[in-house]
Amino acid sequence: MHTPYYLLEERLLRRNLALIKQVADEAGVEIILAFKAFALWRTFPIFREYISYTTASSLYEARLAAEEFGSKAHTYSPAYTEEEFPKIMACSSHVTFNSLSQFARFRPMVEAAGNPVSCGLRVNPEYSEVEVELYNPCAPGTRFGVTADLLPDELPQGIEGFHCHCHCESDSYQLERTLVHLEEKFGRWLPRLKWLNLGGGHLMTRKDYDTRHLITILKGLRARYPNLRIILEPGSAFAWQTGPLVASVVDIVESRGIRTAILDVSFTCHMPDCLEMPYQPTVRGAVTLPAEAVKRAAPDEHIYRLGGNSCLSGDYMGSWQFDHELQIGETICLEDMIHYTTVKTTMFNGIGHPAIAFLRTDGTIEVLRSYRYEDYRDRMC
Repeated sequence: MHTPYYLLEERLLRRNLALIKQVADEAGVEIILAFKAFALWRTFPIFREYISYTTASSLYEARLAAEEFGSKAHTYSPAYTEEEFPKIMACSSHVTFNSLSQFARFRPMVEAAGNPVSCGLRVNPEYSEVEVELYNPCAPGTRFGVTADLLPDELPQGIEGFHCHCHCESDSYQLERTLVHLEEKFGRWLPRLKWLNLGGGHLMTRKDYDTRHLITILKGLRARYPNLRIILEPGSAFAWQTGPLVASVVDIVESRGIRTAILDVSFTCHMPDCLEMPYQPTVRGAVTLPAEAVKRAAPDEHIYRLGGNSCLSGDYMGSWQFDHELQIGETICLEDMIHYTTVKTTMFNGIGHPAIAFLRTDGTIEVLRSYRYEDYRDRMC
């Protein structure tokens, strides 16, 4: 195949799905897919072998659930609009409201439609161990959720569940500590509810994740609140380590001793989380070094920055050390670029968008989507 392309591997995807299903079955909980992290709908037939539902954060994601996944979504949005809400209801089984005022505004629509959805409220336990503020949903001043001090003793009629989201690529021990805060602040309401959605960020498919501990925690939570249906909605866990972004070196430039291999992809456009978090992705066959290493590297050490092909000055990362001198045309595989990356790309600068390919278990590669000039043009007007 011509680069660039994302390569999703079916074998690795099924490995993750099987583990997630095992956790859900043993713990007696429901684990659903968050579209904000993975939405390659042509793979949904495989997902339906392991899970039944998905979670959406917008009308289009809710439609994707109903029309392509084949079941209604668990939907949460920071704010619904009067124009979109009836359409969201039609595509959803559960709707979570971000505030009491939003619930009060749209509850009459739910009642007028015959109560077709189970309504919930997002709550904020004011506790999260996520260190990067950009990804911390419970940071002081957050726009997400209602704190316990703002809830009335008696919940408004029609609220059947709570939703909280406190994690990002977190482990089961962080969840355990979070539940202490959640129950301390919201425990008096939990016995009156039908469901509790613990949000995403549960990275149970990571190699060092203690799934036995997770199952124990969830069983304990169910035992304390037998009235509650427990829901988790991870995103990254489903597609964690399921494939790379495959690129090529198109030029090698040097300035003041710093060598940069320019690729036919862009960090800005095709790997935005690398710059936002930030983090350096693993490059197959290379050693990841501190970013400053390239500034003091000798030529025979084969240390490079990797640069994107956009016009943005900051579209680069590095350093990486290779065991040889890079050559123009050489393939570079940036690992673990399926979750979040494939849904957050842009066509900024009119740069060619990587194709999306699927490596089947029988060894064949299917191109799920390739992009053309018309895809860029038609985003404009």
